[in-house]
Amino acid sequence: MTTEENYLTRNGHSTWYQVHGAEQPGTPLIVLHGGPGFPHNALRTHIALAERGYPVVLYDQLGCGKSDRPDDPSLWTVEFFVEELEALRQHLGYEVVNLIGGSWGGSLLFEYALKYPQYVHKLVAHSPLVDTHLWVAEADRLKDELPDGQGVRMRELERRGETEGEEYTRLSDLFDDHFVLRVPKDQDVLDAIAGMGAQVYHTMWGPSEAHATGNLKDWSVLDRLSQISQPTLLVSGRYDEATPRQMQEIVRRIPDIRWELFEHSSHSANLEEPEKFLRVVGEFLGEKGT
Repeated sequence: MTTEENYLTRNGHSTWYQVHGAEQPGTPLIVLHGGPGFPHNALRTHIALAERGYPVVLYDQLGCGKSDRPDDPSLWTVEFFVEELEALRQHLGYEVVNLIGGSWGGSLLFEYALKYPQYVHKLVAHSPLVDTHLWVAEADRLKDELPDGQGVRMRELERRGETEGEEYTRLSDLFDDHFVLRVPKDQDVLDAIAGMGAQVYHTMWGPSEAHATGNLKDWSVLDRLSQISQPTLLVSGRYDEATPRQMQEIVRRIPDIRWELFEHSSHSANLEEPEKFLRVVGEFLGEKGT
């Protein structure tokens, strides 16, 4: 299986991408990473899906990983990243694609499918963010599950705006260990952390997974999900920061949807239950992505 690596140049900036199995005849699968601003590395598990007969495209959204990092916070908007994805589809010459996106990548997946439905065949939404107020409310509830009352301290620091010190970083890491990734970090995860685009993350989201202060703080796609017409697979974990309550709101809105809850996972089922993840996603996409 071939691997091709190159850059999309758009508006003077370069976006890195990699295509696995470009020679495969099936419907291409484009992988949308989360964050915003956490690059593709932890999603390299998805490369194995190319064995089912279709190209798999990984890319680093502008501002992180191997892509350019312009020092311009005004760039980092939902609309910008939707158009970057559309430019990548056109650049690769794909008439129709399947999309898989996790967390913020799931937000981007829905926004793209709503704006460009004619180019999308199937959707795989992995623990997607669909409503920031609901996400933050659920994250605040999850803080009560942290040991020794440390969620109370986390809230206190957030109320006081003290989110840049060592104590808050430690508490944020503790939250992540419970609700984002419950297995040891492998090299791909470490590479994703090292390649993080901090300006993108802080501009769009905020200081931690559990505290939104950026331009996504009032974002929601809930009232538009009924317009999603593509067959959709929803994947999430039992211990996920994208909680079952949030996933239920998605399931009752999208007409053609199936939800697979991973009982031993949090926010990273592809790393926590990788064999099952690849099987479930592969079966949904079908041979050659059809």
